[in-house]
Amino acid sequence: MFRRTKIVATLGPACRDAKVLARMIEAGVDVVRINFSHGSQKEHIKSVALLRDLAQKAGTTVGVLADLQGPKIRIGKFEKTKIKLEIGDKFILDADCELGNQERVGLDYKELPNDLETGATLMLDDGRIVLGVSSVRGRQVHCVVEQGGYLSNNKGINRKGGGLGAPALTAKDMADIKTAAAFNADYLAISFPRSGDDIRQARELMQEAGGNSMLMAKIERSEAILALDDILEASDAIMVARGDLAVEVGDAAVPALQKRMIRNARANNKLVVTATQMMESMITSPIPTRAEVSDVANAVLDGTDAVMLSAESAAGDYPVESVEAMARVCLEAEKEYSVNTDRRMPAIHPKTIEEAIARATMYTASGLQIRAIAALTQSGDTALLMSRRSSKVPIFALSPNRSTRSKVTLFRGVYPVEFGEGLNDPEVILGLAEDELLRRGAVRNGDMMVMTIGEPVGKTGGTNTMKIIKVGDFKKREQANSI
Repeated sequence: MFRRTKIVATLGPACRDAKVLARMIEAGVDVVRINFSHGSQKEHIKSVALLRDLAQKAGTTVGVLADLQGPKIRIGKFEKTKIKLEIGDKFILDADCELGNQERVGLDYKELPNDLETGATLMLDDGRIVLGVSSVRGRQVHCVVEQGGYLSNNKGINRKGGGLGAPALTAKDMADIKTAAAFNADYLAISFPRSGDDIRQARELMQEAGGNSMLMAKIERSEAILALDDILEASDAIMVARGDLAVEVGDAAVPALQKRMIRNARANNKLVVTATQMMESMITSPIPTRAEVSDVANAVLDGTDAVMLSAESAAGDYPVESVEAMARVCLEAEKEYSVNTDRRMPAIHPKTIEEAIARATMYTASGLQIRAIAALTQSGDTALLMSRRSSKVPIFALSPNRSTRSKVTLFRGVYPVEFGEGLNDPEVILGLAEDELLRRGAVRNGDMMVMTIGEPVGKTGGTNTMKIIKVGDFKKREQANSI
């Protein structure tokens, strides 16, 4: 059984060793996330080179997602590392403070006082500490503790309901975009975007740096929910980044928002990754909790393209086991995935020839007993359009383009295959494509399969033909013609 939902694993100290990373690839990692919040430019370039070398040796393709740090708004450091705040304590966030104490702490985002007013609520350390703003005096934010606890160095700050004005792209992010372009990242994730303009700016910077990454908007601000349509239009993918989002909108609101974002992304032919604490307990445990299993399974049943491991793979004790557990859960959930054929599909007017072919292919696959789809593609666009339709039929993206094969690693139900370099005869291509799917166990003689292709062969954006094939018939004709 081919696993349709893809697994994204974050690279970190726990899996930088070549042997561990090779085992993770074997366990089923489809995309590796490079977290620009940690590490140097040289370390990232070296890690990506190692990853691609290991994937090539394993005979597979693994995509690369470069994740920008973004404007993570944090407090400064304390003289004694941490303090304890009690409910009712007065506390000051001071843009001019160098080392904090029991009464105040500094800020790395010096403009914070300009974004606040009396009555605002601040959530520190992912909501563990809650401060009510009593007044703003120059560069100081005077607060009253509403929920206490221990507060240590460099903890993050969110405003309940959103409204902090830090730009999505910092100077560090702009430099990191150049690094991502240097190692040919397949995807670039933009942290804390507030509108589609943040994505458009990142795309311009990526193109100026010579890169061609697909852009992923991380939905983690309340403003991003309000601007979701604009963000979807500007991006190629979104990430349901549930950590910071839950702090801003409230944890109870996140499950319904997750379903809405997955549904909207698929409807707009965009990719979607579900992330944050999916198997958090596996940082220190070899097995996930039942709640975590249900969380991953529900994302799969919602139709997410991928589920993501963060600290579980980057810094946990069981990075390989985390991938294996996630793969098991995805496969089991996919057995129950409901395929609802849209009977209105013939009446929906496609915007392009490629979309018409993709719709026709998926409608045919749902009506006939099609075992597999072979999509010969230069750009991957047709495979993406096919993957937006609800189906259990595996889609093999056969492409001579390495970049295309790397990008489709994130497409739900799509599997990259190196194929077609130098070929231009459709009949030869058909025979070789059939052989490839037979070799992979996707079809057997007598099965029905569909192939999509652009004629003339090799033209990007030229998919214009769908063929329904009975596996083995082509070989029979070929043998008959040779007699």
